[in-house]
Amino acid sequence: MKRFRIYIDESGDHTYHHLDSLASRYLSLTGVVIESELYRTQLQPEFERLKQSHFPHSPDEPVILHRKELINREGIFGALRDADRDQAFTADLVRFLSAQDYAIYTVVIDKKAHTDRYGKAASHPYHYCLTVLLERYRGFLTAEGGRGDVMAESRGGTEDMELKKVYQELYEDGTQFLSAQSFQGVLTSRELKLKKKIANIAGLQMADLLAYPIKQDILAKDGISGVSQGDFGEKLCSSVQSKQNTYSRKLLK
Repeated sequence: MKRFRIYIDESGDHTYHHLDSLASRYLSLTGVVIESELYRTQLQPEFERLKQSHFPHSPDEPVILHRKELINREGIFGALRDADRDQAFTADLVRFLSAQDYAIYTVVIDKKAHTDRYGKAASHPYHYCLTVLLERYRGFLTAEGGRGDVMAESRGGTEDMELKKVYQELYEDGTQFLSAQSFQGVLTSRELKLKKKIANIAGLQMADLLAYPIKQDILAKDGISGVSQGDFGEKLCSSVQSKQNTYSRKLLK
């Protein structure tokens, strides 16, 4: 039986503040699903080679690919101010993302529409998105005849505890649409795994790189005006959209 892991990162924040602002109105969670043996033997080593070829570094002090730092050319990524190096890195990253075997699931919530509809009964945006995302992951595992676990980026003490509680409740009680047994039959752990970016986990870095451009792509295709991915985001998004039957999206209201 194949084993999988979904690596999750967010774009946006979980609060209901400043909802008239396009930058604050939408929250997304993106999950990158990778088969564990393939991850160990191919994807993770190739990801490290990609980073090492463009940003030579000591393995004891690994380079972490973080979208905001890449865009802002911070730290070691200042090398990308050179147009030729920037073009070469982006081309290699796009080739890597296009060549690997993985699935992507993204859930976006319109927080303004959600709170307008439900008022004080509105769900916690991050927790709602996580639940919907894991429903889709359960469907993937069932279709593949596999089992898997879940890893998300750590967001801090209190938030991590709340997120683990949401996951545990889903595992023990199910959701409005799926039974606990349907989750327990495919999930290998009753606990959510949380890791910080500095842990140098390839799957979390991929989710970080893809979360924002995929969110923007979903909003643009839903007719939201004023949405832009940027050139870097457009290239990354194109690299994953070319993968047939591996890219699923959902806009929640």
